[in-house]
Amino acid sequence: MHDPGLASWLQLALTPGLGPATLLSMLRQFGLPRQILARKRSELTALAGPEALAALDSDEVAQAVSRALAWAGAPGHCVVTLADEAYPRMLLEISDPPALLYARGRVELLARPALAVVGSRNATPQGESNAQALAKALSEAGLTIVSGLALGIDTAAHRGGLAGPGSTIAVLGTGIDLVYPQRNAQLAAEIAERGLLLSEFPLGTAPAGQNFPRRNRLISGLARGCLVVEAALASGSLITARAAADQGREVFAMPGSIHSPLAKGCHALIKSGAKLVESADDVLAELSGFRASGYASTTKEMPAGQDCGLLALMGHDPVDVDSLCSRAGMSAEQVSSELLRLELDGRVTALPGGLYQRLEKERR
Repeated sequence: MHDPGLASWLQLALTPGLGPATLLSMLRQFGLPRQILARKRSELTALAGPEALAALDSDEVAQAVSRALAWAGAPGHCVVTLADEAYPRMLLEISDPPALLYARGRVELLARPALAVVGSRNATPQGESNAQALAKALSEAGLTIVSGLALGIDTAAHRGGLAGPGSTIAVLGTGIDLVYPQRNAQLAAEIAERGLLLSEFPLGTAPAGQNFPRRNRLISGLARGCLVVEAALASGSLITARAAADQGREVFAMPGSIHSPLAKGCHALIKSGAKLVESADDVLAELSGFRASGYASTTKEMPAGQDCGLLALMGHDPVDVDSLCSRAGMSAEQVSSELLRLELDGRVTALPGGLYQRLEKERR
């Protein structure tokens, strides 16, 4: 038997033309969805247009409700409404909370303290390494890591979150029955098993540009703060950071090389008042009321390591072979041989344009 209360929520939420703002206005004026639907349609005209009211009782909406109810009946699936105890309290603080959320996985994560970790899709290997190590340390401290399942920093953040007890929530810009990008299909399956997939969009909603800024406000809204790791000045990650600031959340940013375009967005945030982050300790110190559990200082999580030889001469910015030859007083053959050894050891990565950059290697 389908829950008639949930069917009423879905009928309103899936009606074209009844946006979140209109639906919230109806809820405030008339009460729960069953009470709204019991009203004469003429009583709703002050809040909804004639096309939306005509669609409200259409076969198309009825079929969409049936599909959503069938999806919600599968193991590990549920639809969380504003009236549910499981609805995240943090989202009630934002100006436009969604009326309902499609959830797959561990719904209990919605009640846990969380941190959003976002950044560039075209991240550097060092940026991905930093994001994963930080997310892991914060997850071990008891924070759930929230991100958007994109490639790059989001992917690294989710993997770090899964590595600790805090786990991770992926907020999607599509329907929850779709995976975007497809390259993250395996990661999405892991999150559904050990974390939580979440979407406000109806089943079958394909990726579209306008959906992702809406998705971003939920990423920040679910969390106590938002950490940006690598972002260009024109970046969706900065939209998330601005949403976080507007929602009264803490904003954090990790600095990078002054020569990297992917550091400029983070540097702009820091100039605007974001907290500079070098370790998980910097985040935890700013989250008032949160007490870390089972957590060891991140000086053990992200050590600088012992620099020697060519690695010490590389610094932290991308560098070419000729510059390293000049610094080290070595031939190009010697430098190339040493770079290969360091790359195989996971201490250096090759970048486009003949450049190399050091990677910080975690101490086991």
